[in-house]
Amino acid sequence: MKKIKLSILALLLSVSFMSLAQEVIIVEEESEPSKLTFSGSVDAYFRTNFNGPNKGEDFQAPASSFGNLPGFSLGMANIIATYQGEKVGAVADLVFGPRGEDAVFGSPMYAGGMAGSSQIVNQLYVYWNVNDVVTLTMGNFNTFLGYEVISPTGNFNYSTSYMFSYGPFSHTGLKADFALSDNWSLMAAVMNPTDMTEFNIAGTYTLGAQLGYSADAGSAYLNFVYGDQDGKLEDDGSLDVDQASMGNTFQVDLTAGVDLSETIYLGLNTTYNTTSAGEFYTGSAVQDADGDGAGFFGVAGYLQATTSEMFSIGLRGEYFSVFNGGLDEVVGLNGAGDGNVFATTLSGNLRINKNLTIIPELRLDSMSEDFFKDNDLNDSKSLASFMLAAVFAF
Repeated sequence: MKKIKLSILALLLSVSFMSLAQEVIIVEEESEPSKLTFSGSVDAYFRTNFNGPNKGEDFQAPASSFGNLPGFSLGMANIIATYQGEKVGAVADLVFGPRGEDAVFGSPMYAGGMAGSSQIVNQLYVYWNVNDVVTLTMGNFNTFLGYEVISPTGNFNYSTSYMFSYGPFSHTGLKADFALSDNWSLMAAVMNPTDMTEFNIAGTYTLGAQLGYSADAGSAYLNFVYGDQDGKLEDDGSLDVDQASMGNTFQVDLTAGVDLSETIYLGLNTTYNTTSAGEFYTGSAVQDADGDGAGFFGVAGYLQATTSEMFSIGLRGEYFSVFNGGLDEVVGLNGAGDGNVFATTLSGNLRINKNLTIIPELRLDSMSEDFFKDNDLNDSKSLASFMLAAVFAF
């Protein structure tokens, strides 16, 4: 009987402990509330040239990203699901439409070069707030370089700069963010080659870093990336004669902005990108290539003025230069592979309400060499264009 009583007492204590443990777990879960939110955008636009063709094979546009289709055209639908807990969270950012397809141009690898489900993934990552100082993020995230972003809701101008268009769009890897103080921050990352977002086919990795300063009046961020973007040549019998591989790519980028007054804002972006000569296969051996590095550099200023609660106006002026044939079919090049463009963009932001913004925009691209065609299909160094965009954010 004593053993039976002790067994019953032990069972009751066990049940009581389990009930108490369940209550503790419930309290702990309730003390760390999580939040699932959905946000995104939808955009469309109209585009026309003033001094160049607007139809057929002769249609042309600046060789910067997005907003380059003629007439009434679609941008993209952007749907972002964010799960935010006290310590951990995740983001799934999906894009649909021409702008979204251009943004994730490096993604359809898993589908064997065909359009697959990964081609709608703009960002896909998880994060862990280790403590008040350190946050770890792993997955696919948009680049930390540059002033402009992929989503039109994050830009004042609807068309984009050349620097943004030919810098990285996205990275896949692991990054660590450090809050050094109330004003200073540091980020370090190891990533796949630029825009190789689904998996790493090159077998090389790119390093990234950012040093940031932020205050009430403005902020500045100094960014770096360095690494081999296409892998090394290996003479395993599968190489073609004259096959080449790029060398390491280095890019340094500065982004800054300051409120000059309650209504005037000034932004700055400057960047320098260079890739070394690399290697080539002659048919008998892999050899180091001779020659200087190739790449581009540029600088852009962003001046914006708020005239009322409903309307703002902004001017972007950008100088962009290509050297040693660092980019093809972007600007007009001379015999040495050098060329530059000065692009001026005047945009208005008419806020219908908190969701809808109408953006009328005038843009003039002036090249150092012939690149465009005029209305008579003669070579031209400049192109003037007009855009009207509607951007809805939710």
